[in-house]
Amino acid sequence: MRVRLAGICNTDLEVTRGYLGYVGILGHEFVGTVADADDPGLVGRRVVGEINVACGECSMCRVGHPRHCERIRTMGMRDWPGCFADYTVLPSGNLHCVPEHVGDLEAVFVEPLAAAVEVLEQVHIRQSDSVVVLGDGKLGLLVAEVLHASGHRAILVGRHAEKLAIAERRGIETALAGSRSLPRKADVVVECTGSPSGLADAAALVRPRGTIVLKSTFHAGAPVNLSPLVVNEVTCVGSRCGPFPPAIRLLEEQRIDTSGLIGAIFPAARAVEAFEEASRKGSLKVLLDFRGEAS
Repeated sequence: MRVRLAGICNTDLEVTRGYLGYVGILGHEFVGTVADADDPGLVGRRVVGEINVACGECSMCRVGHPRHCERIRTMGMRDWPGCFADYTVLPSGNLHCVPEHVGDLEAVFVEPLAAAVEVLEQVHIRQSDSVVVLGDGKLGLLVAEVLHASGHRAILVGRHAEKLAIAERRGIETALAGSRSLPRKADVVVECTGSPSGLADAAALVRPRGTIVLKSTFHAGAPVNLSPLVVNEVTCVGSRCGPFPPAIRLLEEQRIDTSGLIGAIFPAARAVEAFEEASRKGSLKVLLDFRGEAS
């Protein structure tokens, strides 16, 4: 695939700090054009790609959980080159064609949007449940949008008024961390802080016998007092990648707006600068443009 656009996410930044011990080409969020394939019908198509390459033979693959393959290879993270390059490669079974009227600036968000959709795949959230999304970064904003588009009552909690304003323009309720407007105890807390303190913060917001969905990954851990989770019988669910088809459908139906999530677009030749911008505290999504059209 000839890469068109690629997005820098927090996991890419953590990989540069030693997460997973990966050495190689970074990147796993992209939209590209198929340049060559065993299936000639794919050539010339715009595609996005699922990032996990499974063996298809191990016990986890056989029971329908290829994302947990015993010999998993993960694009830009584990034993598979990433997409921050002119060309990238994936098995054809990992690819999903992009509808014609979904633009590149939307399609590049399919991978993180799928991760947001995964919350609803893993946890049954009732319409009456109160939900807090903790963290106003790119993923937190997408999770809040997905919940809102699905009719759930969600409050996005963050530390940046300008980011919360993005959600407010979509009709999503927000609250500044530490404010008195925070709900006393939520039925479900989705932790998207990207911080080692995120679990403790989520535990302070969830009700007894509630559910915490953990989305953050980072290189450096932190000691966490798990006793409140035990005493309050809180369910903790780890959540990572998600299904691409419903994410693409949300974009196709224009139920998700990604335009406010883009902080900067850099030509690929300025990738180091792009990483510096993405590392800046409070930055929104930074994209690398391989089309030769970046401004």
